Amino acid sequence: MRTDLNIFMEDLKISTPRQYEFHQAVEEVVGSVWDFYVQNPNYVKANIMERMAVPERTIIFRVPWVNDMGEVHVNTGFRIEFNSALGPYKGGLRFHSSVNLSILKFLGFEQIFKNSLTTLPMGGGKGGSNFSPKGKSDNEIMRFCQSYMSELFRHIGANTDVPAGDIGVGGREIGYLFGQYKRLKNEFSGILTGKGLAWGGSLVRPEATGYGAVYFIQHMLNHIGKDVEGLTFAVSGFGNVAWGAIKKINELGGKVVTISGPDGYIYDEEGIQGEKLDYLLELRATNNDIVEPYAKEFGAQFYANKRPWEVKCDVALPCATQNELNFSDAKELVKNGCFMLGEASNMGCTAEAVEYLQENMDYAPGKAVNAGGVAVSGLEMSQNSMRMNWSAEEVDEKLKVIMKNIHSTCVKYGKGEGRINYVKGANIGGFVKVADAMLAQGIV
Repeated sequence: MRTDLNIFMEDLKISTPRQYEFHQAVEEVVGSVWDFYVQNPNYVKANIMERMAVPERTIIFRVPWVNDMGEVHVNTGFRIEFNSALGPYKGGLRFHSSVNLSILKFLGFEQIFKNSLTTLPMGGGKGGSNFSPKGKSDNEIMRFCQSYMSELFRHIGANTDVPAGDIGVGGREIGYLFGQYKRLKNEFSGILTGKGLAWGGSLVRPEATGYGAVYFIQHMLNHIGKDVEGLTFAVSGFGNVAWGAIKKINELGGKVVTISGPDGYIYDEEGIQGEKLDYLLELRATNNDIVEPYAKEFGAQFYANKRPWEVKCDVALPCATQNELNFSDAKELVKNGCFMLGEASNMGCTAEAVEYLQENMDYAPGKAVNAGGVAVSGLEMSQNSMRMNWSAEEVDEKLKVIMKNIHSTCVKYGKGEGRINYVKGANIGGFVKVADAMLAQGIV
């Protein structure tokens, strides 16, 4: 029963060596929750924090598949079933060459608190593989997905673990995974979210993470007497999250001037809207993972091998991947007059960047800002259970309420002198519900 934060982190690092992303995620949460935690003897006595930092189940397996040339390849598959205190494990599958145990544990740990904040009955989990769909044919991706699901199907179920998509896993991959599960289990159930509308999917799901992020930012702005209308936004990425965010910012009267990819970033002073926004979907569909063609298509500026955080903006919205914004980027944003940042990506900022941002602007972490994606996944689960579909307006309205409630929770637990501490608010708000459920369920 540890009550010393430094000893807790030292022991965690010893027991999970070289899992740097996981350590960063745990330290970010525990650092802001610890004082609250040790003031509650029931939590300390039950060792809640130590139990919460260890997955209930870690599944690692090989995924052999055959390419179009008849050559056999082997990748590693993962599913981290982290915490089921509030409901079935819920979290995406990521197919990307960077995937490893540390990254998936960090994502799964974050998912516990994010899902808790939505107030929907979902536990936390994450999975994926170091397989990259980039440059692969549809048939190669199908064969990989079928091989991956041939092992994963043993461990998941509508009332056990419900995966979704993430980086590298979109509608195509979800379709192949669902088809293989249905073949193996001989049942049609809500085993995955992000499905096609004709076979159990939910309206608004592709836009949900981006929409939800903007709704959260809107509440942050309203809290300080401002609004989206008339503001300039810097956005990173160009996938579903960025696309949804840009679409909603445009609807609310804001202007987005950047997108980015692994090759660099685009600066479009006139704003990314209309046919330019539609073009992002075409760009994503090419599977080339680059944004330079946008510059050629619309005459915008392209900055190779650079990130968009040097652009003058009012609000920054990282929408790509973990640790995409570092300390230097944070200083550049502040220097250029940016006064607010919300992570639409998971742990989008490095620890040093977060510390600096909190001192110099209103900053909110991914577990709160990007919870709209998993919230609509939870709504898809509800629709599947009821064998019915809600309209886009109904889903969007429920999403608005969920994001408003998440913001209120962050304000409740993060209020103090000066700015709202959204990190503390999100972490304590998410922690309390899970910790209390774990206490109620005993030592399991």
